[in-house]
Amino acid sequence: MSFEALDVSILGPALLAGLLVLTTHVPMGREVLGRGIIFIDLAVAQVSGLGVIASDRMHLQLGGLGVEIAAGTAAVLGALLLTWSERRFPDIQEALIGILFVLAATGGILLLAGDPHGGEQLKDLLVGQILWVSPTSLVPVAVLYAAVLALWWNLRGRLGRIGFYLLFAVTVTASVQLVGVYLVFASLIVPAVATRGQEGRGALATGFALGSLGYAVGLVLSALLDLPTGALIVWSLAAVGMLWRIFRRQPAAGAAGS
Repeated sequence: MSFEALDVSILGPALLAGLLVLTTHVPMGREVLGRGIIFIDLAVAQVSGLGVIASDRMHLQLGGLGVEIAAGTAAVLGALLLTWSERRFPDIQEALIGILFVLAATGGILLLAGDPHGGEQLKDLLVGQILWVSPTSLVPVAVLYAAVLALWWNLRGRLGRIGFYLLFAVTVTASVQLVGVYLVFASLIVPAVATRGQEGRGALATGFALGSLGYAVGLVLSALLDLPTGALIVWSLAAVGMLWRIFRRQPAAGAAGS
């Protein structure tokens, strides 16, 4: 364990990336949990990742505009498909979301089958490379998230099914590029589950605080223990969320003694 690994120039932008992701994922995660479509984020994120892999197979410049367009287009098409399936088959929507996820996941494996570096690329998409985030790369994401939040809070009641899915797809596409598929799912669901039963802005503030703590703890432990950052942040988020649920269930001292 080395405290010299706690480099603010690396951990700072990574933490900021996590906080940016949480600004949109905390409110959207509560919506996803309320709708009972818990794995939609995982499915749409995986479809977006499939778009990234497909763009690479078409020899588009990695990290360029072509990749962003491919990832966004794939996510939007996935969102439109889920919009149609929710309207046509509402009773099995969660199962269809799971099928879409596994098709996208295995589709990526098939596309990377002949690539000697395919395993590494697939790992980067799933776990992410949050430590490689630069401050300048966060600016367009921050602008996009600001637009998403403006639409979310001002037009939420009028977005409808298709509006929700499309806004969700755009948000997840940007998030996958920053933190990877697994952290996208954890950032959406863990704060929502931890604050389930709470209402209002207090619930959102608590969810954001828990998510922020999970990212901070994960980043610090990853640096100190030299373990994969994305995976450790997922575990930290889960631990923080679970501890909060346990803490909230504890009876007050006065009530326990009465």
